[in-house]
Amino acid sequence: MRAQRLVPLIAVTVLATLAPALYSVEPASAASALDRYIRQTPVWQSCADTTPDFQCATIEVPLDYQTPGGRAIDLEISRLTAGDPVKRRGVLLLNPGGPGAGGLGMPLQMTAAMPKSVTDRYDLIGFDPRGVGQSSPLSCRTTEDERKWLRPFREKAFSQQVAWARTIASKCRTESSDRMRYTTTRNTARDMDIIRAVLGEQKISYFGYSYGTYLGAVYGQLFPRRTDRFVLDSAIDPELIWRGTFQKWASEAEPAFQRWAEWTAERHTTYQLGDTRDEVIGTFWGLVDRADREPIVWGEHSLTGADIRDLFRGTFFSPRIGAGYMADLKRAAAGEPVPALPELKPVSDNAVAALYALLCGDSRSWPRDPQTYRRDAYHDAGRYPLYGDHPSNVSPCAFWTKAIEPATKIDHGGSALILHNEWDSQTPLSTGIAMHKALKGSRLVTVDEGEGHGVYDLSGNVCAETAANAYLVSGRLPASNLNCPSSSEPERTGTLPGPSNPLTPGFS
Repeated sequence: MRAQRLVPLIAVTVLATLAPALYSVEPASAASALDRYIRQTPVWQSCADTTPDFQCATIEVPLDYQTPGGRAIDLEISRLTAGDPVKRRGVLLLNPGGPGAGGLGMPLQMTAAMPKSVTDRYDLIGFDPRGVGQSSPLSCRTTEDERKWLRPFREKAFSQQVAWARTIASKCRTESSDRMRYTTTRNTARDMDIIRAVLGEQKISYFGYSYGTYLGAVYGQLFPRRTDRFVLDSAIDPELIWRGTFQKWASEAEPAFQRWAEWTAERHTTYQLGDTRDEVIGTFWGLVDRADREPIVWGEHSLTGADIRDLFRGTFFSPRIGAGYMADLKRAAAGEPVPALPELKPVSDNAVAALYALLCGDSRSWPRDPQTYRRDAYHDAGRYPLYGDHPSNVSPCAFWTKAIEPATKIDHGGSALILHNEWDSQTPLSTGIAMHKALKGSRLVTVDEGEGHGVYDLSGNVCAETAANAYLVSGRLPASNLNCPSSSEPERTGTLPGPSNPLTPGFS
């Protein structure tokens, strides 16, 4: 799915007036160095194995925006043109999340989800972010075992865990050091503005899930005059980039676990896990303790107590799903036949490389001393027993090359509509509220009792989707924040929403 190289054509608007803040070079030199990128025009051709009107092209962007006259890298983009040229408003860029997920196929997915009133007005634009998929992909040459990225703290194994983190950082530097440190959210946002320029647009509209909400917010911070209508689904707290984002998984899992236990106790006849909240909680921890002594065999899987905490943390945000899996786990522990565990979608080396590039490269706040992680993991295991040790444990970011820029402060007033489920395991509601507070011109649509990660086309909530569609069509935000009733409970299908599988969409 690669197009021919781009050929230069006529120049579109040069962002000389914004260059000092965005590119750290003087306005004249920035305009001159960026000129060859802005003068590109995409050579569109049909994407492989797809309908002819779904087109792909390759453009070039600077590797380093601080020296835009230097090396270039390829960026793969895709589009479905607006259904009605008369009603066409512009382009709607799309991002599925991650970090590390590709978005070339998103125009096909979103055109199937969106009403004609929206698709008539926008060219839907997908792209693989830099370092991902077909856009100059990164590699760390990791093994499948090395790709498990959040690991439980074990005092006796801490030295081995530090060695793993150091090894991943070293492998990434060895394989992709020339590009790894320039794969940041800021540079991806700058790439989006090159996309805008080569498409000949003055502004862009945007739809991003999960990590994509942060990417959209960063774009709006860097390019406030270039933003039109932005929909941010399942938002991240921009103040927690990035270690705090995952530590939030631990703190927010505790109330979800209590809610799950109460719900399950009321249905003891169905699940046989205990007829009071405390009994259900006791059943869970009894299985965890049992599995730590002797792993529980479930089909082809052999689960330790840490595995159970890791795999099932996310399920407790949807009580019916969590209760079903825990009932099966109890039967598996008793040696009874149970349905097979869903297949855990494998994470590719490229996805992990891009993930770490962004997590470690977006912020300079990662501790450098391994003992800080040791103390934090030990402490947070006590504060948040379900999952506290995992996100506070040592990370390859402890040994990463220093980030080229600090994390982006988000505090602009651009228009944005934020969609959020109340019980989202990967981006808890508190993070959506934080994004809403940071984006002064935003409105927040909360699905009361909504479960699952992702709202639009994922939860099936008509109220929230109607609000998003109306905003994309008219440009008018709701007069105030909205609360939508939950449509239904998620089905117990697909992959387990645990952190071993962070990429579909966002952190799910």
